[in-house]
Amino acid sequence: MNFMLNHSIKNALRFLKKKGSIIILSFLFFNFYPYNLLYAQDDLLSELEDKPKKEYVKNAFKSSRVINGQSMEFIAHGVLDFRILHRFGSVRGGAYELFGLDQASMRLGFDYGVTKNLTLGFGRSTFNKEYDFLVKYRPMWQSKGLHARPFSIILVSGMTINSVKWADKTRKNYFSSRLGYYFQMIIGRKFNERFTLQLMPTMVHRNLVALTSDHNDIYSIGLGTRVKVSKRMAIVFEYFYIINGRPKSFVYNPIAIGIDIETGGHVFQLHFSNSRGMNEKAFITETTNNPFKGNISLGFNLSRVFTIHNPKRF
Repeated sequence: MNFMLNHSIKNALRFLKKKGSIIILSFLFFNFYPYNLLYAQDDLLSELEDKPKKEYVKNAFKSSRVINGQSMEFIAHGVLDFRILHRFGSVRGGAYELFGLDQASMRLGFDYGVTKNLTLGFGRSTFNKEYDFLVKYRPMWQSKGLHARPFSIILVSGMTINSVKWADKTRKNYFSSRLGYYFQMIIGRKFNERFTLQLMPTMVHRNLVALTSDHNDIYSIGLGTRVKVSKRMAIVFEYFYIINGRPKSFVYNPIAIGIDIETGGHVFQLHFSNSRGMNEKAFITETTNNPFKGNISLGFNLSRVFTIHNPKRF
């Protein structure tokens, strides 16, 4: 009996000597692995929670336009912006001309947010019976937090088509002569909840000009700003300085000041300007009113948005 017991003990010791390290390691692994994994996951989650999140700056302007020109704000993805722009004659006409209301012109426009950073637009103005098309793209969006960007950069390109009948039908007229183009960069920053500022270097090209001495390419630099005065009201200002190519005898730098009023789904803007044109080619190259002589016109912009496609539903 003793011999068999001693033999069994010796065999057990030999087994532990050979396999004991594996058993001990297995015991330690299965006992401590869940504990260590749990705490490793907690550490990872705490790091993610503490890491600052990227937050895009919104509502720099209440509209995708400052007054005449584009703003750094975009139309939301899947939203259609139906816009009515009215411009009247000079207030110098007095009561007889109803302070310019007898010389009304307008533009109907449709802008659609293809994505949050891409807008396509189309419009038609009674001024020069002009059609216009635009593409607006935002390669950089002002943001806070992770990988913050101090300002936004927007690229705008457009084409205009003048559809007025040819003054001289006896000569050979080309469709290309009706075309104009503009290219613009917007560099804007919303400094706080009340103040936004943007710069707008712009180039306008006209295929046909009135005189051989006129420039086909006109360069300008624009400035636009918004000052919020209440929850639903803001003062907006816009000015373009023409750098070259301006016929000084009759074309003036366009300037405009207005007030934005938000009413639910509408944004109503009332403003005064020396320009009657309602696209970049028109108001930069064809503003003939001298604001310093009282040639200022009343105007208003009305915007109504419709959700055509809600990407969150898909």
